[in-house]
Amino acid sequence: MDSSTPLPHLDAIDLRLLDQLQRDASLSNQALAERCHVSPATCLRRVRRLVEAGVIERRVALLSPQRLGAGLTAIIEISLDHQAAERLDAFEARAVAEPRVQQCYRTSSGPDFVLVVQVPDMAAYHALVQRLFTSDANVRNVKAYFSIKRAKFEPALSLPPPSA
Repeated sequence: MDSSTPLPHLDAIDLRLLDQLQRDASLSNQALAERCHVSPATCLRRVRRLVEAGVIERRVALLSPQRLGAGLTAIIEISLDHQAAERLDAFEARAVAEPRVQQCYRTSSGPDFVLVVQVPDMAAYHALVQRLFTSDANVRNVKAYFSIKRAKFEPALSLPPPSA
């Protein structure tokens, strides 16, 4: 759903469904319906509508980076030499295609991009730097911050009040 698409009408039931799905997207339709105090048919119809409207982008499992050997998180600021649209698009495409890049933001009033990457160790980070930044003559500046502790990671959004 792009920014020109009007927001769908969200009532209290939709918001309860979204809240529960943000907490646990693995709930069966029956369990979700029970938690939201609606019939299974209503639940299924509404969730489908929310998916079709683009409110629910996808349902995923959140994995533990530490348990899977990817315990180094880096937040990286990237400034490019030339900010022409095609140069920005080219760097963005390369960053998005890199599996170690979890998040890619094009930013203003500061660096051109901010990336969040998850790698096993410093050697893997160095290899990523070589692939993404060193080989690109348009990358002017790279500034990396390494997480020493993740105090909070909550991908859930604060939901708006129900529409009238």
